Amino acid sequence: MSTTANTVPARLPRRAARDFPAGAWDCHSHVFGPFDRFPPGPSTYPIPDAPPATYLDMLDRTGTTRGMLVQPAPYGNDTSALEHALAQSHGRAVGVATATADCPADELARLHAAGVRALRFNDRIAPSTGARFPGAIGTEAFRALAPAMRELGIHAQIWAGLDDCVRLVDEFADTGVPIVLDHMAQPDVAAGPHSAAFRALLDRVRGGAAWVKLTLCRVGDPARGYADARPFHDALVEAAPTRLLWGSDWPFVRMGESAPDVADLADIFCDWVDDVALRQRILVHNPQRLTDTGPAA
Repeated sequence: MSTTANTVPARLPRRAARDFPAGAWDCHSHVFGPFDRFPPGPSTYPIPDAPPATYLDMLDRTGTTRGMLVQPAPYGNDTSALEHALAQSHGRAVGVATATADCPADELARLHAAGVRALRFNDRIAPSTGARFPGAIGTEAFRALAPAMRELGIHAQIWAGLDDCVRLVDEFADTGVPIVLDHMAQPDVAAGPHSAAFRALLDRVRGGAAWVKLTLCRVGDPARGYADARPFHDALVEAAPTRLLWGSDWPFVRMGESAPDVADLADIFCDWVDDVALRQRILVHNPQRLTDTGPAA
């Protein structure tokens, strides 16, 4: 196992997931390392030992064919570890990179050629510091990068709170760049699915202004089997099934002992979305359409 300061083993699924169709995607995972080649920068959390081979093992154990690898904040805008992982995936993964506002268009074109299909913008606040996560690039960079992103077919992925998600979808509607909202757009579970903010989100997604990732583990209570998050999940599936993606968020940074098993998350998705054709839409067709990729060879 690779070693570096303040690292933890990546948790692999205990068993294979069930009922995933051929060609299914996990649209939210991360890689870290190998640390001797790609040491991460400052972090507010222990770094998982999750190099490309371990990531591919996770996909295999969950019966998942394809994936989106999202640049984690400790690597900042250094995409070398991500690019290495994309090359090691042999076409199974596409990348979600980061870039600063002054990133040249030809550098974005190079990233696109390496398999990057999105840029991530992170407006969440680290609970331990009250500031943005170290290495995170906020949505202020989106406006400057949007013209080149649109030209290349690179979409935007945004991690923000629910109110900010709705505001940002409206703010960037004129860019012509597809917008994907991470972690179910971080709804306030206590406010319920009938809150004005969540209804506003449903309106935007239903109208085609945004996509949403059904990454469940940062929304509900794992001790309750995420039952408190199900009304939000169901409302999104009912409102706009053609605008949804599924993701695990493996290897579950900042979650410690509460980190779920990817196979359990897959089982929950299959239980909650019990229509086979709808599962196929969310797991296979939607990510292919968003990233403009065909089935894996």
